[in-house]
Amino acid sequence: MSSIPKISLTGVTKSFGDKHVLAGIDLDIAAGESMVIIGGSGTGKSVLLKCILGLMKPDAGEILIDGQAASTSNRDAFLARFGMLFQGGALFDSLPVWHNVAFRLRQGNGRLSKADARDLAIMKLRRVGLKPEVADLFPAELSGGMQKRVGLARAIAAEPEIIFFDEPTTGLDPIMSGVINELIREIVVEMGATAMTITHDMSSVRAIADKVVMIHDGRVQWTGSVDDIDNSGDAYLDQFINARAEGPIESVR
Repeated sequence: MSSIPKISLTGVTKSFGDKHVLAGIDLDIAAGESMVIIGGSGTGKSVLLKCILGLMKPDAGEILIDGQAASTSNRDAFLARFGMLFQGGALFDSLPVWHNVAFRLRQGNGRLSKADARDLAIMKLRRVGLKPEVADLFPAELSGGMQKRVGLARAIAAEPEIIFFDEPTTGLDPIMSGVINELIREIVVEMGATAMTITHDMSSVRAIADKVVMIHDGRVQWTGSVDDIDNSGDAYLDQFINARAEGPIESVR
């Protein structure tokens, strides 16, 4: 494994007016590693993700991919390295499932033909446990769990180097959450991809993570192996993972 982190953040800050959301994030994600980021609502997890993707510009600090700053000259090539499973699915209601899965592959100069794109979409749908006949349905005809699988198939369709998962089990029952967690873990390992997941679901943390990072007050509060989270010795992490009302993290009453 390369000694150069796949993703490296140094001193990353981001404020909105007087609200300091990211107050100096230092973070490295190794190639092929599955990192899960946890923390309370409003602690900057989603803002951090948007900064890495270039959807927001940090006020200060440095973000490197494979040791290089993101190129602004070829935005499409930069984004092609990433896959993304969105929290709400974010499927296009007016397009059939296969077109949703292959959407990126139908764009740009190197786009696939309709037939090739559909064949690839069906292959990816099979990988997430969906039958070929699902390809011609529309998102509204699918259950929440099926929609999440379609979103996962789309995230891996272009064989990305890096995959982001934003609250992958939101809105799913415990059984389907377990299925999605298992699929994510299998696929990330199978592809050798680097993964970054944002979640509040501790079952997802334990199923998906190699490494866990907790963000609190805009900084990295704790980082370590998923095997160490129950005996971290960190009062903030302990309160969060055990969902305790009392502790150093103040709840809004």
